[in-house]
Amino acid sequence: MDLEAAFQAVGEFGPYQQRAVAVLVLTQVYMACQSMLMVLVGYTPQYRTEQQEGSALSITFTEDVDSIATEWLLVKQQAYKVGLAGSLFFAGLLVGNVVFGPLSDRIGRRPVYLTGLFLEVVFGYVSALAPSYEVFAASRLLVGLMNGGIGLVCFVLTQEYVGKSYWAMTGTLTSMAFAVGIALFGALGYVIQPWRSLATAANSSGVLFFLLSVSLPESPRWLYSQGHTQRAEEVLRYMALRNGNGAADLLLRRVGGAHVGTRVRSSSGVLQLVLHPVLRLRTMVLMYVCLVYYGLTLGAGDTAGNRFVSVALYGLVELPAYPLCIYFINKHWAGRRKSMASFLCLAGSACLCTMLVPENTGALLSVTSLALVGKLMVSAAFNIAYVYTSELYPTVIRNAGLGVCSMSCRVGGILAPFVPSMRALHASMPFAVFCLSGLSAGGLGLLLPETLNSPAAETLDELGSPRRSRTLESKALLYKDETWESNSL
Repeated sequence: MDLEAAFQAVGEFGPYQQRAVAVLVLTQVYMACQSMLMVLVGYTPQYRTEQQEGSALSITFTEDVDSIATEWLLVKQQAYKVGLAGSLFFAGLLVGNVVFGPLSDRIGRRPVYLTGLFLEVVFGYVSALAPSYEVFAASRLLVGLMNGGIGLVCFVLTQEYVGKSYWAMTGTLTSMAFAVGIALFGALGYVIQPWRSLATAANSSGVLFFLLSVSLPESPRWLYSQGHTQRAEEVLRYMALRNGNGAADLLLRRVGGAHVGTRVRSSSGVLQLVLHPVLRLRTMVLMYVCLVYYGLTLGAGDTAGNRFVSVALYGLVELPAYPLCIYFINKHWAGRRKSMASFLCLAGSACLCTMLVPENTGALLSVTSLALVGKLMVSAAFNIAYVYTSELYPTVIRNAGLGVCSMSCRVGGILAPFVPSMRALHASMPFAVFCLSGLSAGGLGLLLPETLNSPAAETLDELGSPRRSRTLESKALLYKDETWESNSL
């Protein structure tokens, strides 16, 4: 039978898959804490300096704060080191996005995910126990490398463990858990303020999630796409057994005529994202959509005030966007394509309205309310982009595609801070740039095909050729027929 039909027999989202997905989704809470760690442990309080004998300076902090800045006196000429540690984390994140994606497409999701999670926990403890700034900075680079890599693999696994009709839900839950993790880290930082204790507490949850993840199986979709059909059948039968469904006679159709246990050689890798005619257009559009994400986020405004509250709000403000995503992307009149394009255009329009609305208007229509709407729209569009991207790429290259698009987000984060300097040309120039970015990204998103209720491609051969297009159509018809038969029974 076809892979989607096999998930129908096994259970698209049975009890076993629910538990497996729950472990992966909750792991996002840990990864969110690591992503936001520098915001609190790198806090630099107000200070004053006094000239001592000779050329020595005495530095006195006016707040009772324990951070890397107060412990290693990262002020004045040394102040850049705080930002450098944060930049090293995001540099590692960028490299991890690019490296881990193709690696998991080549050797498997499970070994890459477990190895990366284990090393992230180890390097996280190195950060908490670092005897010097240099060791701390190096550990943040390595934590970022692991965080960026396993974040993608974790996201893909939450989808490849379940039937395609549940991809939107599991993908959205993953993003939602990350936002919740940011909010929880703000609360944790308020309760545990010494930076070493906070870093240790934030990292310790990773040990639990690693132990829970050890028992997770390899992705049956990846096994199937690589020609390991017998191993994919074994995983699916195990899922069926744990779900309480009888599927002892489950047999999968061989991929492209490959024999059991042989590897499907599709020359997959990052290079295929450029060389393959179908993937080239999709990659260019999705990279641009991800590129403007950080720009629109910056253009929508920033929170200020208490640092613990600010961190919590940074995560909480995104939560209302996710129910909107789940509702719209599963409707036939909206789908993935139109929903993503609409949210991007609305985010760009919010930036435009921020420029037009006077600052002294009422509370209902103000710069702050428009900034909130903009952040909600950006969060919704980015969540859809992640779900949409995983559906647009076949299994053999899915992680590589997600990695390249995530890399574009980091590039956008590098470019976005320079846009506000365009105020020197005209006060409204930054908002105009952010507005045009959102509108153009939304327009380009309409060039992508709709994936709602469409079968997922497993190999590169299923893209581009008329014969393979008919294969996907037959998969869709078979999926619908078997769904109707199971419902009638």
